[in-house]
Amino acid sequence: MFEPRKEALLVLEDGSTFFGRGFGAELDSVGEVVFNTGMVGYPESMTDPSYAGQILCFTYPLVGNYGVPAREDRDGYGLPRCFESDLIRVKGIVVQEACEAPSHWASRMSLARWMDREGIPGIQGVDTRALVTRLREAGVMMGVLANGREALDRGRLQERLSKAASYSSQNFVKGVSVEKPVIHGDSEKRVVIIDCGTKYGIVRNLLQRGFQVVRLPYDSAYSDVMKFDPVGVVVCNGPGDPKVLGETARCVGELVDSEVPLLGICLGEQVVGMSQGAETFKLKYGHRGQNKPCVDLTSGRGYVTSQNHGYALSEGTLKRTELKPWFVNADDRTVEGVFHSSRPCMAVQFHPEATPGPCDTAFVFDMFAEMTGGRRRRVG
Repeated sequence: MFEPRKEALLVLEDGSTFFGRGFGAELDSVGEVVFNTGMVGYPESMTDPSYAGQILCFTYPLVGNYGVPAREDRDGYGLPRCFESDLIRVKGIVVQEACEAPSHWASRMSLARWMDREGIPGIQGVDTRALVTRLREAGVMMGVLANGREALDRGRLQERLSKAASYSSQNFVKGVSVEKPVIHGDSEKRVVIIDCGTKYGIVRNLLQRGFQVVRLPYDSAYSDVMKFDPVGVVVCNGPGDPKVLGETARCVGELVDSEVPLLGICLGEQVVGMSQGAETFKLKYGHRGQNKPCVDLTSGRGYVTSQNHGYALSEGTLKRTELKPWFVNADDRTVEGVFHSSRPCMAVQFHPEATPGPCDTAFVFDMFAEMTGGRRRRVG
């Protein structure tokens, strides 16, 4: 028997209102409303720490049809196969239809039950095309999602939204980073991840290439990193405005100066850029999905990439640094990768580990592995 469908409401800061039916946890949630164009991969997306502080709209019309797998299903490294962190990180989700009767051999529960257990509200029955059109035209904005008995009290919701802090003013990284060192694997070759919200897919790719992985808090100092004598450092993905990560950028700047091999991923690329004097800016509605095209400027080749970011490096400000553009987005020509002209440092805005998405750019991890072994493959 299915539960009775509750009424739900999504209100945007510009006054736009979307009515629907609630599922998941029966509560209110405030966050920046964004959208993802992927067809599959909702367990990975919802547990991606980069979505902290955001209400996620899935553009694919049916979500939850293959259910939610068991968290106990782990790979040979002890990492969950289908989750990118230990919790749901989104503040809520918006879908056209949430499947109530999933069918898949690995499914252990429905999407609604999973969300209810973790305290995450959802709204379905929404015209997601209209919502995405609004976000594309006006840009992403704050919103409040209400699911339950008081969901239709629009005045109460608008008042709560008016008092909410803006997305860019908050440090979400602090809430998704580790608080103390976490070690994966036992290899003699050690890589440190400056953890701004690491996806397990990044950890897995490094372990597959023979590294021990040490995750350190995002605000670790240069001396904290070097205590572990790493052969390389990865600055990982994470949520929020990179401008709040001044301490992290200073540490990365010292690492670049000391010529420790370094790889930045997603938010990590923005931090690498900031560490060298480049600036970042907020995209109108971001790049979130599994089919985002990028072009390698050094070869002219195109790649299909997995992406989740709302900020980017300003190409014009790279000219005052030694960072050179490596990849650009084929749709809007924004910077999707950079490399340092004289030091072992490179960064990409897309996710080479995918999860979810295509693995076309996993070679970035191979290039990093070569770099840590002293075999520098020149990017440019």
